[in-house]
Amino acid sequence: MLTGFEGLEPLTLALIVAAGFAAGWVDAVVGGGGLIQLPALLAVPGITPVQALATNKLGSVFGTTTSALTYARRVRPDLRTAIPMALVALAGSLGGAALATVLPSRVFKPIILVAIVAVALFTVLRPRLGEYTELRLKGRRHLAAACGLGTAIGFYDGLIGPGTGSFLVIALVSGMGYAFLEASAKAKIVNMATNLGALILFVPHGAVLWALGIALGAANMCGGYLGARMAVARGSRFIRWVFLAVVAALAVKLGADVWAENAG
Repeated sequence: MLTGFEGLEPLTLALIVAAGFAAGWVDAVVGGGGLIQLPALLAVPGITPVQALATNKLGSVFGTTTSALTYARRVRPDLRTAIPMALVALAGSLGGAALATVLPSRVFKPIILVAIVAVALFTVLRPRLGEYTELRLKGRRHLAAACGLGTAIGFYDGLIGPGTGSFLVIALVSGMGYAFLEASAKAKIVNMATNLGALILFVPHGAVLWALGIALGAANMCGGYLGARMAVARGSRFIRWVFLAVVAALAVKLGADVWAENAG
C-alpha cells in the first residue's frame, strides 16, 4: 500500500503530474478530467483503488475551485442558481457514495452509456445547440429544475464518478437551455461541491495520499486556470467541440467497462 511518494520513480511522478495538468484543462473547459487523472493514479504501483479515488478527488478539488473562480470573474454566472444547485449536488454525492457501498455501479453503467450516446447524437444533429442561452424555464421552476439536476448528477458522482462535469454541461445545455460557456461556468461550481462531498467521506477513512494529492492538485490548478481562460476567450463553439470529444471518450470508457463486466 502506498503512503506518499515512497517507491515512486521520478518519471512516474512526472507522468502523474502531467496527467493532472491535462485533467485540469479538460475539466475547466467541459468536464471529464477524471477520465485522464484517475487511470493515471490507478497505474501507480502499490496504490489501492480507494486511495486512487480519494487522491483523485483531492486533486480535482484544487482544479475545479481554480476554474470556478476564473469563470466567476470572467463570465459572472448567476449564483442564485449555481449555489443552491451546488449544495444539493453535494448532498446527492454523499447519498450516491453511501449507496455505492452496498450496490455495485455496474447496475447503472449500461443505462448511463445509452443516455450519453443519445445526448452526443442529439448535440451533433443540432449544431446550434448551446450557442446562445435561451432558458426554457423561469423563476421558481428554473431553480427547482436546476436543483433536481444537481441532486441527480451529484448522486451519480458519488455512485460512479467519471464524466460528472460533462453530465452537468449536458444537463444545463440540453435540459435547461444554457449556452456552453455559461453551462461550463455553472458546472465548475457544482462539480467543486460534489468533489468536496466525496472527500468528506474519504478523509476520515485515511484513504487520501496527501503528498501525491497536493502535487496533483497543483498541476490541476494550472491546467484549470489555463483551460478556463481559453474557454472564455474562444466561447461556446470551441467548448462544444471539446465537449463532443470528451463525451466520445466517456462513451468508450463506459462501453469498455460494461463489456468487461459482462464478459467476466
